[in-house]
Amino acid sequence: MSSLKDTQNESDDRQIAIDRVGVKDVRFPLRIRDRDQMTQHTVATVNMAVDLPHQYKGTHMSRFVEILHAHGRELTVASIAAMPTELLSRLHAKKAHVELRFPYFRSKLAPVTKAEGLLDYGVVFEVNAEADSIDFVVTVEVPVTTLCPCSKAISERGAHNQRGLVTFSVRFRQPIWIEDLIELIESSASSELYSVLKRPDEKAVTERAYDNPVFVEDLVRNIAVKAGEHPQIKWFRVEAVNYESIHNHNAWAVVERDLS
Repeated sequence: MSSLKDTQNESDDRQIAIDRVGVKDVRFPLRIRDRDQMTQHTVATVNMAVDLPHQYKGTHMSRFVEILHAHGRELTVASIAAMPTELLSRLHAKKAHVELRFPYFRSKLAPVTKAEGLLDYGVVFEVNAEADSIDFVVTVEVPVTTLCPCSKAISERGAHNQRGLVTFSVRFRQPIWIEDLIELIESSASSELYSVLKRPDEKAVTERAYDNPVFVEDLVRNIAVKAGEHPQIKWFRVEAVNYESIHNHNAWAVVERDLS
């Protein structure tokens, strides 16, 4: 095997360094602790990359997958945090990037009948390593309901509402439960969403939204205020998109703050 040609290690004369090179969209089992049930099993889509100096022709793609599988049949938060440092060592890189995207489920009770159903949320773990520095960003994608304050103010019968999606990314001083981030967002909207709603629940949810109208601007500001008051959040970026029900466009707003 040692006599086989190693093309990746050959030199390249184009003088162009590569910012990130690696493997993308690898699906792998993930085991994660949750606040409600202690352990949740899901499947993550994994991206792994390192930088490549200009003088090298290529990187060793197999080593990315070897590092991934070295953590056993399931990943955990601890193994995710460790992988960028392992990439730096195994691939002799200066920068490493690991990103996992996965669905995260919560059991929710309808507000009146208490009918139970599962609701899925998108979660992203992004870890970057450079020398002795580790940067860990957690992102949650939370669907919500918003009701238009302007429509409520000018309409004699009802007001238009829409489903929106909030993407909330944080850096933290101490780990934060995913559920805490989800609840921070849901409490900032006109109403949260549910999986199972009977007629009494639907009445309660629509009336709650009508009593709590928010523009997309209100939504990101509400979240920004709560994030600013959270003792563990040191940086955040919140993006909200309202999928408008009566316009041929979507409404969009972003707030980013460094609290460190």
